[in-house]
Amino acid sequence: MNFPIISGDLPLFLLALAGAGLFAGLIGGLFGVGGGIVLVPALYHVMGVLGVEDDVRSHVAVATSLSTIIATSWRSLATHAKAGAVDFAVLKGWTPWIAAGAVIGALIAGAVDGDVLLIVFGAGLLLIAANMAFGRESWRVASDLPTGAGRSAVASVIGALSAIMGIGGGAFGVTVMTLCGRPIHQAVATASGFGAAIAVPAALVNMATGWSAEGLPPFSIGYVNLPGFVILAALTSITAPMGARLAHRLDRVRLKQAFAVFLAATSANILWEALR
Repeated sequence: MNFPIISGDLPLFLLALAGAGLFAGLIGGLFGVGGGIVLVPALYHVMGVLGVEDDVRSHVAVATSLSTIIATSWRSLATHAKAGAVDFAVLKGWTPWIAAGAVIGALIAGAVDGDVLLIVFGAGLLLIAANMAFGRESWRVASDLPTGAGRSAVASVIGALSAIMGIGGGAFGVTVMTLCGRPIHQAVATASGFGAAIAVPAALVNMATGWSAEGLPPFSIGYVNLPGFVILAALTSITAPMGARLAHRLDRVRLKQAFAVFLAATSANILWEALR
């Protein structure tokens, strides 16, 4: 299948990808939520403009978003590490289970209908928006992070849900860490490292499960679209460190509330697309 795109549409397509990439990197570094919450809707709509079929473009949006998080995660983690905010003991203990959950989540994503992916993404995005708008850093459910079987279960769920939604583990990881008594800056910094543990195995699984899929856009390996990966990975990696640096300087309460409104609107749009 070729892109049903004329030369006049190409600049707009590239501009849309560039804008989404720059914004997603900034958001990923600033809030530790992963740029996928911006990239998945952007990719879904851009692929729609290009004429990619609805069911396939859901999978391509999720898989391509995950592939870009590899670069964003490493850049954000390196910046946070320089600030001394990363708890590497948590990363060492949690990432194997997060990666295992990501594999399971990616397998589930490859097996379900595209509308199911949109519903899961929209519902998950709404929960993230509610947490950003109404959550309080003082809320606690435990004095410290779980260990043993509890850690394995929680980390696996974070990995699985993130892989199905096409996002990094920050959105859920930050929430879990703060609810378990970790300071917000440490939570954002440490959870930024969850992204690579999710993105690498999940992207590989999406390449395999989508290998023989029909209607894929050109230059795709399975569900991962290579042009989207290259453009978005390059641009998100530029702005992710900027967002990470800003995270240590700003009072982000009002900014988070404003962004929560944006996420809620995006969620409503995605759910409408899936349910109409």
